[in-house]
Amino acid sequence: MRKHIPSYIRVPVLFFLIAGLVEYFVDSGNEPAFIKYPIVLVFLILVLVVIMSIEGIVSALDNILFQSLDEEGKARYIANRDKTPKFIQWLKDTYIKSLGQKPLTQESEIILDHDYDGIHELDNSLPPWWKYAFIMSIIFAIGYLFKYEVFNGDNQIDEYNTELADAKIAIEEYKRTAKDLVDVNTVTLLTDASDINAGKATFQANCVACHMADGGGGIGPNLTDDHWILGGGIKNVFHTVSEGGRDGKGMIAWKQSLKPAQIAQVASYVLSLQGTTPAKPKDPQGDIIWVAEEIAE
Repeated sequence: MRKHIPSYIRVPVLFFLIAGLVEYFVDSGNEPAFIKYPIVLVFLILVLVVIMSIEGIVSALDNILFQSLDEEGKARYIANRDKTPKFIQWLKDTYIKSLGQKPLTQESEIILDHDYDGIHELDNSLPPWWKYAFIMSIIFAIGYLFKYEVFNGDNQIDEYNTELADAKIAIEEYKRTAKDLVDVNTVTLLTDASDINAGKATFQANCVACHMADGGGGIGPNLTDDHWILGGGIKNVFHTVSEGGRDGKGMIAWKQSLKPAQIAQVASYVLSLQGTTPAKPKDPQGDIIWVAEEIAE
């Protein structure tokens, strides 16, 4: 592969292959893994450094090997190079021209006179991508400095607080519309026939023993009049069904048996019995005559 595919193709292909495997195996939801988990970004950076280091070491060894060859060996090396497929060779030549560098076989022409323990300095140009990346990093650093140090841009704490506030709003909105997350503060009176019928079924399965099928009352109080022991209205009725009646007496708390949506439905059904005429109504109980939508103390 190294003979026919240049490093500027090998390195990104291998890197993105590894990055794709990481993304496939790391569960990060809808976010890229390297954004959700910073450790993944660190890992990918290390992988890129290792790949580029290996490529650099191998290229350096190739250069040393080439320089150590005699003239006949260098001629064979060049001859083998010319056997590279034309398209691949065109890519290599185009890349070398874009660098403004001397090719490997001509680097002996640009060796400087500097000599240190037999090591000669090579006066070849840096790759454009390296120079452009270096310039871009300087521009980025200047912009970063002005934004966060001069103009006091949002730091990580500010961004965290903003996202936390947005998340709280989203949670409240979700709670407001999700039936199974309804509570005493968000419950509203249900009027759809499907909800009333579901509440009636729950009432008949759990409540008729104490309140009678028509809500007239038996062991429990009459649910058709306007007197309430613990307060009327959807919020109070929801609270009473969920948490139970008075300490030591009254009905049990149904929150262990019924889901919040079911409690909202049965509470709405109970309120739909207001003003009806049961067969044997029990005398009114409780001093509270319901007039407002607030939880009674």
